[in-house]
Amino acid sequence: MIKKLVTLFILFGLVNANAQQAGEDELGAWYMYFGTNKVSERFSVHTEGQFRFYESASNFNQMLLRTGLNYHINPDAIATAGYAYIDTDNTFFEFEDEINSMEHRIFEQFILKNKVWEFLFEHRYRMEQRFLDFGETTDTQHRARYRIQITLPLTDTFFLNFYDELFINLQDDLFGQNRLYGAVGVNITENSSIQLGYLRNQFANAVYDRLQFAIFYNPDLRGLFKSKKN
Repeated sequence: MIKKLVTLFILFGLVNANAQQAGEDELGAWYMYFGTNKVSERFSVHTEGQFRFYESASNFNQMLLRTGLNYHINPDAIATAGYAYIDTDNTFFEFEDEINSMEHRIFEQFILKNKVWEFLFEHRYRMEQRFLDFGETTDTQHRARYRIQITLPLTDTFFLNFYDELFINLQDDLFGQNRLYGAVGVNITENSSIQLGYLRNQFANAVYDRLQFAIFYNPDLRGLFKSKKN
């Protein structure tokens, strides 16, 4: 009888530890930078860095570095091709000699913008080819993403920003994840702003609540690439 009780307690402890391993009960945080660096009338370079934590300022989850070349078809339509590197710790707890998963990602996307009354709409369509390395095994995956974003200017300085993004796997289970986001934004200068928001990130078997702090800086670098006149 005692052995059975001990066994039950051990199993309960293992199940409980596994349930908490993903860190669902923690309010994590994402710290992000986004840049659109204009280099010509039609082209700009996308730069991005994200640092994600299971807790607000500790317990590393993921680092994402992304860049791409944007082609501005017109002010309301942008096509992009790019590359991302992602380093992910898939566990909430820290384990000795743990191996993080690494990902090299190629992506293609198309953005359409429009305005309805005071609301600014942005539709982003993205395809991703993902090359994952789990240490002992590797995998190649493909997925599609669609994001609708709505921005509402409150004043020349303050604005609200909302989006919902759906991830669709092109193999295995169709549903990947869904991200629902809301934020307050502040325009610092003509080409820079910050946003403080909340993200609800829902997977098939888990939901994460995340605070987000984002910096946007979109410099015009065309002057650096113009030849000096004699």
